[in-house]
Amino acid sequence: MNDMTPITTTPKDWETDQEVRWCPGCGDYAILKAVQRTMPELGVKPENTVFVSGIGCSSRFPYYMETYGFHTIHGRAPAIATGVKLANPELDVWIITGDGDALSIGGNHTMHLLRRNLDCQILLFNNEIYGLTKGQYSPTSRVGTRSPSTPFGSVDRPASPCSFALGAGARFIARGIDTHKNLPQVLKAAHGHKGASFVEIYQNCIVYNDDVFASFTDKKAAPDNQVWLENGKPILFAGGAKGIHLDRHDLKLVVVDVVDGNWQAAGVIVHDETNKGVAQMLIDMEQPDGFPIALGTIYQNPAPTFDSAVVEQNLAASQGKKPDLQALISKGQTWQVDKEPHRA
Repeated sequence: MNDMTPITTTPKDWETDQEVRWCPGCGDYAILKAVQRTMPELGVKPENTVFVSGIGCSSRFPYYMETYGFHTIHGRAPAIATGVKLANPELDVWIITGDGDALSIGGNHTMHLLRRNLDCQILLFNNEIYGLTKGQYSPTSRVGTRSPSTPFGSVDRPASPCSFALGAGARFIARGIDTHKNLPQVLKAAHGHKGASFVEIYQNCIVYNDDVFASFTDKKAAPDNQVWLENGKPILFAGGAKGIHLDRHDLKLVVVDVVDGNWQAAGVIVHDETNKGVAQMLIDMEQPDGFPIALGTIYQNPAPTFDSAVVEQNLAASQGKKPDLQALISKGQTWQVDKEPHRA
């Protein structure tokens, strides 16, 4: 049994001696630092922590965390992470993936991990492009994206990571931004959730898709185009001058003006992170429709975890039984070779 007693660490305790190798200016650097700053606040031990990644720029991550780690194969990080958690349920498991790794070849694995509700944290770095393989369009690339694989512009409708997660049965869904000061808060909320925590992180690819999120991440644009959600608090943005109202007749969200801070009179709704229907509406909010981008914890509604169910089932099945490896090996059809086989 691992000792899970909280301990005191510093960000340095979570840094390796490996040279961090991403393109200068890549948003992955900011995410790495946010994670390394957050880990000491969780009170967990590096030796009880595992980072599992697939393939892509983001998947270098385990090399830079002073923990156990696996840099696995394309799209299969959820499968490896499931094995790790079932083998030792006391380990704190993090999955690092990208929009291509998790939603293209790995879509099937991601879906099943979410519906099973394995107790782990999934950080999906979304830069809306394939960075490692030199800029091809990805499942999240916007219509019109020009790339080596779509020279005339993508005609695909992009996948929404958070919508995918909600549809797959995820019980915790959140969004963050690589360089935003609130990202550690999102990470702590994800870690505090018992079950599969899905976090989409908008990450800038400075080489192949630079400033694709600038319309809501730039300092001047952010107040009017971001809304940070907090459970039990009114959904306000633009410095409190605007809010989100639920039109119950047409069952849709609308942006309303807030006068003199009186959000109640404006009909601004209070964020209820257990409301799955409203969560879907918040995920679907888009700037072209005049909405801000929803960030923070969008949905959280805990349920029993897959790993705990497997552990309980195994314990129940082993009650009153004495382990006997020889009996297990000899069970069923067996035979014994008494002498060397005849050779002509």
